[in-house]
Amino acid sequence: MRKFGLNKKLVVALVAIIGSFLLIAFSINVRNNRQTPPIIQQFGNDAAAVVDSVVAVPLNGVKTIGNSVAALENTYQQNEQLKKQVTELGERRAENRALRQQNKQLQQELSLNHSLTAYDKITAAVVTRAPSSWQNIIVINKGSRAGIKKNQAVMSQRGLIGRIIEVNQNNSKVELLSTKDDAVDRFPVEVQNKKGTTVNGLITGYNSTTNQLIMGQVTNKDAVKVGTQVTTSGLGGITPKGLLVGKVVRVENSDYGMPAKIYIQPAADMTNLSVVTVIKR
Repeated sequence: MRKFGLNKKLVVALVAIIGSFLLIAFSINVRNNRQTPPIIQQFGNDAAAVVDSVVAVPLNGVKTIGNSVAALENTYQQNEQLKKQVTELGERRAENRALRQQNKQLQQELSLNHSLTAYDKITAAVVTRAPSSWQNIIVINKGSRAGIKKNQAVMSQRGLIGRIIEVNQNNSKVELLSTKDDAVDRFPVEVQNKKGTTVNGLITGYNSTTNQLIMGQVTNKDAVKVGTQVTTSGLGGITPKGLLVGKVVRVENSDYGMPAKIYIQPAADMTNLSVVTVIKR
């Protein structure tokens, strides 16, 4: 029954189409024949107008759909081009940001080299910093061929960051001040107290939470002022005297009022090391 109904609809549609064409032909013939009575000619014109409008509706619909598809395709292409431009812009911004950061660090190292006039300097780039030893060791791209030797002090961004502990021909390992290894040789440092007297001590630790170095084994009982610069003392004959370490941010006194621990804000950013300067005594 469903198939019969479908065939019936197709027959009706076909008859309607044939009738429409016959009506169009009849209306054109009537309209163009001057001998046709006015009433019949008017009827032919009206019929032609109706048929034209019926045929125009689907044609206009098809044209509108075609225009919409073309506009949609054009919009898609423009969207893809904008996405590409946004991606390229993001890449350029990231590249420019990296270049500005590198340029800033190079300028800082250049300024450091001008300020350390009493020493010979070797500028090197950090090539390795493993996550497993992030606070302990970095590897630089200069070695014995460039004049690097064991125990030389290493600075970055105007501040001390560590010393050379291993030298190869083309690279070297730097042990950082932020190391967690308790067996390392500690840097002897000094700071002036409120009376102008030198207070000596050692860098004995690092607080990764506050990013502060800890100066212990303090030799003087007098108070130390917050904000005072801490430098290397030169004691021990390995590290040059006067290299900037950082500034005092907090003093922890013992039960007897003596400064037991002095907390130092490093002058160098230990988390961002890409260019360093090795100090040749």
